[in-house]
Amino acid sequence: MTPFRPRADLPTHEVTNMPPYIGDQDLWVDDRALREAVAREGAAGHTAALAAFGERAGAGEVFELADQANANPPELKAFDRHGMRVDQVAFHPAYHRLLDIAISGEVGNFAWRHPGPGAHVGHAALNYMFGQPEGGALCPMAMTYSVIPSLKWTESIAEEWLPRLLSTSYDARDIPVEDKTGATMGMFMTEKQGGSDVRSNSTRARPLGAATGPGAEYLLTGHKFFCSAPMCDAFLTLAYTEAGLSCFLVPRWRPEGERNGLYIQRLKDKLGNRSNASSEIELRDTWGCMLGEEGRGIRVIIDMVQGNRYYCAATSAGLMRQALVQCLHHVSHRAAFQRKLVDQPLMRNVVADLALEAEAGIALTLRIGRAMDEAQDNPGAAALARIGTAIAKYWVCKRAPAHVGEALECLGGPGYIEDSLLPRLYREAPLNSIWEGSGNVMCLDVLRAMAREGEAIPALLAELDAARGGDVRLDAAADRLRDELAVPEDLELRARGLVERMAVTLQGALLVRHAPAAVADAFCASRLGAEWHGAYGALSPGADFDAIIARAGGDRA
Repeated sequence: MTPFRPRADLPTHEVTNMPPYIGDQDLWVDDRALREAVAREGAAGHTAALAAFGERAGAGEVFELADQANANPPELKAFDRHGMRVDQVAFHPAYHRLLDIAISGEVGNFAWRHPGPGAHVGHAALNYMFGQPEGGALCPMAMTYSVIPSLKWTESIAEEWLPRLLSTSYDARDIPVEDKTGATMGMFMTEKQGGSDVRSNSTRARPLGAATGPGAEYLLTGHKFFCSAPMCDAFLTLAYTEAGLSCFLVPRWRPEGERNGLYIQRLKDKLGNRSNASSEIELRDTWGCMLGEEGRGIRVIIDMVQGNRYYCAATSAGLMRQALVQCLHHVSHRAAFQRKLVDQPLMRNVVADLALEAEAGIALTLRIGRAMDEAQDNPGAAALARIGTAIAKYWVCKRAPAHVGEALECLGGPGYIEDSLLPRLYREAPLNSIWEGSGNVMCLDVLRAMAREGEAIPALLAELDAARGGDVRLDAAADRLRDELAVPEDLELRARGLVERMAVTLQGALLVRHAPAAVADAFCASRLGAEWHGAYGALSPGADFDAIIARAGGDRA
């Protein structure tokens, strides 16, 4: 077929004042806040790998692959052409290409392949960058990353599975994992009747033989209401034994080479994250092996949940960054009322405010990453990582939907059209507040950390003390937070406000210590001053809009 070419003699109108195609992005070089945070939080040794991946992930080709994967969502293939039950999910080739890029770029296992200083910081930076073109492919990467600590509860299971999960080879074949060049792993916990209350689960497990306990074989029967990325090679799940709620590793194929009893009932028709399959799964005498001690399932799987929560914070920070990039590109090329939009005073206020939020998001996320890196040898860092993960998961994820929505509005009508990237980012933005614990669950988790981790609040306050004297508004906000933490009454009722103040004060402390004065001053004035409007674009006239916008990338438009 002859390729279509526009005819030169067809009448048309002159097209003017339309922003050009954004083309390739360099998600590393163009992001000063990211580069500086990576360096100061201990991951400078990974700069070369992060730079190479930022250039690769920002290529226009990758954004196009994401468009294709979301326009062609996965389909359930419960049976093969001979009528045999196979319970497979068919993905568009673009989705497989995205997973290949992610796995070869170590998005699913960087921290574990490069242990030492900056491991989790570098890992979060990869996640932050790859999530900008596509969030759906990050789901199996998040679970593959976060499962590693849980697997270590049973040595025999860890020895068998870790080499597969640490591979950088993407193998999409639905075959026994022993025959594959690499593997991914997922998780399904929630059931219809319980949701976040996993103790109300009804799935049961009975021993397959005489042996019980860690590493023993069991048969599971029950129903799981949410299983994302059901084509992973294995999953962690919870089921009751006689001793209580226990954790199990459930592979797609049984050890003898037969398909396991994982019956996909349907794929969820989701608001966003369309390229990724989320499903309901029926377990009927499904083979699994116990991970960790019997009756300690929640303690075992919570390690995986914590890693996923960290992923959610980094991904939401990435969504805000890419929304800001799209916004900056548009307003820097579009004119109205004889001036570029970016030169209009009120638009400059909005864009600068969006830039502050995006930088604060990645600053907080990577600071928690450094605490994770230092946790093994530093109790204070471990406590900060524990409470800080919940704080960042709550606040960064909570800020993303409004941030992306404001960026979309800056584009006007074109931002609401599917040809723009913004609708996909907007649909993706609420998800991280729901996955791995909604806002209320995260705030309760912060209270739990306060009660159980004696060093959690001292570690948090030490972060604020490190910035004392840098800004009077920050000092006053830190004092107010101390006073509020000293009041034990109605903690659960006050939890959202308390966690918000923790997050914003932490962000302010990080920016005062490390960001340019223009960024730190505007953030403290707007978020920590006497009057915070909440809506984007209400920065005071004294803010250095030129410096903030230039730092965000406005000087390269």
